Amino acid sequence: MEQYKQEFIEFMIDCEVLKFGDFVTKSGRKTPFFVNTGFYRTGTQLRKLGEYYARAIYNKFGLDFDVLFGPAYKGIPLTVAATIAISEHYGKDIRYCSNRKEIKDHGDKGILLGSPIQDGDRVVIIEDVTTAGTSIQETLPIIKAQGNVVPAGLVVSVDRMERGQGEKSALQEIHDIYGLETTAIVTMAEVVERLYNRPYKGKVIIDDALKSAIDAYYEKYGV
Repeated sequence: MEQYKQEFIEFMIDCEVLKFGDFVTKSGRKTPFFVNTGFYRTGTQLRKLGEYYARAIYNKFGLDFDVLFGPAYKGIPLTVAATIAISEHYGKDIRYCSNRKEIKDHGDKGILLGSPIQDGDRVVIIEDVTTAGTSIQETLPIIKAQGNVVPAGLVVSVDRMERGQGEKSALQEIHDIYGLETTAIVTMAEVVERLYNRPYKGKVIIDDALKSAIDAYYEKYGV
């Protein structure tokens, strides 16, 4: 595993973003693990998060896009942090854009905040995590309504590696249905590889019992 991936897994643990227990995903699945980027709460944490996203984006898409789009609300700080990191580390001034939950009818009007999306723009979407691909169904119509634009890709922090609406993985379905290239900073397989029966700061985070629960989850929802 690449060093930055291992560091990112540990970073999620330190920030309490990656948690283990009993949770329910947006798609209604009961899961023994959960990723909540809302727990990145300081400037230092967001700066580091932006750097991890920037590396994943650069490794997959290079700099061949114009706008980084972060769906409201969690996508807003993600897109800001990542565009700053891309500027600092790769020297490309990518525009950022997010949507509002409600259309604003005064001042800076419309459904978007940040940069407008223009005809010909190549847009990469940034999200925290995709379980069943439901959020993309809401996001793409907003982007496509802005003009003749090209949704070029999707980047998430963690690939949960589970089925979407059918038998393929959520990220594979997104690729097949919408033509979006997808990538993640890390996969859940890499998370398990790093944490299973390997102490981190003196504690084993994924022990045999938790590993069994994760395996059972993938028996039901895995691909």
